[in-house]
Amino acid sequence: EELEDAHPDLDPLHVNFVDLKNMVMNLEGFEEQPGHPVNERILEAIQQHWIEERDG
Repeated sequence: EELEDAHPDLDPLHVNFVDLKNMVMNLEGFEEQPGHPVNERILEAIQQHWIEERDG
C-alpha cells in the first residue's frame, strides 16, 4: 500500500529490482532487519504484493 501511495504513476511490472529496493529503503518507517537483508527474494514478494494490490 505504501508503494502504491508513494508511486501511483508507476507500473510495478516495469520496476527493476534496483529501483524497487531504493523505493522500499526510502519508505518512511522502513528499517532493514539484521539478518534479513532486502534481497531478490524479498523484492520479488514485495513486487508481487504490489501487483496484487493494484489489480484489486
